[in-house]
Amino acid sequence: MPLVYHELRRIASYILKGERPGNTLQPTALVSEAYLKLAGGTKMRWQDRAHFFAVAARAMRQILVDYARRHQREKRGGKAQRLQLDEALVFAVERSEELLALDEAMDRLAAVDQRKARVVELRFFAGLENKEIGEVLNVSANTVMRDWNLAKAWLRREMQSGETHG
Repeated sequence: MPLVYHELRRIASYILKGERPGNTLQPTALVSEAYLKLAGGTKMRWQDRAHFFAVAARAMRQILVDYARRHQREKRGGKAQRLQLDEALVFAVERSEELLALDEAMDRLAAVDQRKARVVELRFFAGLENKEIGEVLNVSANTVMRDWNLAKAWLRREMQSGETHG
């Protein structure tokens, strides 16, 4: 853990960047929960550094979605703002609805194209660069860039469709 703590903390800070002061979910807490998720249960054999951070990204995504679901249940009214798919995820309690919508859209994307969903997860939740994502997925950085652009457009369309019909 000491070898990867600072990198996990950087990823958590990236995910929670722009969060309002006083938010209960801080980068240290997110790293701690992710570590518990990674360390608990079965002993995992990490293929390499990229594999570890890919699994860590998945754990952080699950933690954020669980956090959003808890706060969504506790939420009392209020109109949510639409989540923008850009280079940084700004997570706030007010955005829990959008995070849940993104998670559901990503699940639908995974059913259509697993690799594009993994690209989104690794870039959006872990902050990995195209080259690093390519190493994890065993594809070129150019392929990652194409997948990211297509997935982003697909997710945007899915989420807007959900707003219109849901």
